[in-house]
Amino acid sequence: MTTSRYLADYAITCDANFLLLRNAALDVTDGRISWIGEQSQAPPHDGPTNQLGGLLMPGLVNSHAHTPMTLVRGAGDGLPLMDWLTKVMWPREGQMTPEDALWGMRLGAAEMLLSGVTSTCEMYLFEEALVEAAQDVGIRLVMTPGIISALHGDSFGATDSRIAAIADFYARHHDPETLVTVGFGPHSAYDLPLELCSEVASAARDLDALLHIHVCETRHEGAELEAQHGGKSTIELLAEHGILDGRVLAAHSVWVNENGIETYAQKNVGVAHCPVSNMKLASGAAPVVSMRARGIQVGLATDGPASNDDLDLWQEIKFAPLLARVTALDAATMTPRDALTMATTEGSRVIGNDDSGVLQIGAKADFIRLELDDPTFVPVTNNDELIAHVAWSGSGRHVTDVWVQGTQVVANRCITNFDLERAIAEIQTRGMRLAKDSGT
Repeated sequence: MTTSRYLADYAITCDANFLLLRNAALDVTDGRISWIGEQSQAPPHDGPTNQLGGLLMPGLVNSHAHTPMTLVRGAGDGLPLMDWLTKVMWPREGQMTPEDALWGMRLGAAEMLLSGVTSTCEMYLFEEALVEAAQDVGIRLVMTPGIISALHGDSFGATDSRIAAIADFYARHHDPETLVTVGFGPHSAYDLPLELCSEVASAARDLDALLHIHVCETRHEGAELEAQHGGKSTIELLAEHGILDGRVLAAHSVWVNENGIETYAQKNVGVAHCPVSNMKLASGAAPVVSMRARGIQVGLATDGPASNDDLDLWQEIKFAPLLARVTALDAATMTPRDALTMATTEGSRVIGNDDSGVLQIGAKADFIRLELDDPTFVPVTNNDELIAHVAWSGSGRHVTDVWVQGTQVVANRCITNFDLERAIAEIQTRGMRLAKDSGT
């Protein structure tokens, strides 16, 4: 079994100690990290050695996305969430074919890898196409097939059929040793009846699979549901129906009060924080600092590329602390280390990949190289300044090389095994067709 060694000027581990190593060495054996530390302390090595320079860190984790929405990027700008969904997004998506979704995911996966995102958690239909696309391009995928009212919520029978289909999909594709794991993606409690969400949650628990659901994204989305149940909050209702039991990822969670935060903490619910999307759609600012203070794991996420409008998680790394600070009027409320941890380690945990998102022995070898020879990364007079530069100034343009499970998928800023130009042309043509056929 061959071990490959990678040498760099620096490495950020993003583990519990959040080490910044100088003159770092990283060994990879069979897709996992077999050693990490300073070169002077590295064990004897007679395998391939790659002199990289620059800075190594874990690949970024996009904890909530609808990536095939690359096909509808930019549409409906300026509309509030529900109008945006019902008048523009869903009509266009209703015209999509599996091949459209395949190309939409291919392009989005390439976009993510080029910016250093090595894992993505997707809620979408056409799940077979998304798995094929992710494998084509080489990104790590947590696929949570979507369940929405228009297709799967009219009757228990429709939902039962969808649950069975997802369970079968899980049996065929879920494998933590590969790049694909599988969960369930009921859209939301305002879109699907609570009883149906409860059925889906039960099916997910039976498989110990992730349940991925939108929760409290906007101020008024749950008003009708809550009025029907005597004013109980959406999170109370989710908890009462067992929907927060098991392994749960609650996307957005913007309008969550202290009682909701306490429920999340008790139920060990993970959160996907989408600051740029939430700002673009004027949804609000999630109480992320309060959540993390209660021990809740929070990952960062772009949401779909139609509400962001890109898949570069570096924006979230910058805007999450900015939003937290301006909301609290406190410049110390979220640090660069916090932001980088949410984008890597915590993001991996909330999507169920506990052994990635960190540079430590035994972790999956998902890592990226940043070019430090850049005006935005100088001066550096101490370790904290370099970490701050990465968080505040880092962007996809600094990412030169990317590895997923030890395989290099981006080399010198180029995707290694994918025709990006063709994908761009396909999305242009297919996006035009969706706009025309939907009349939006």
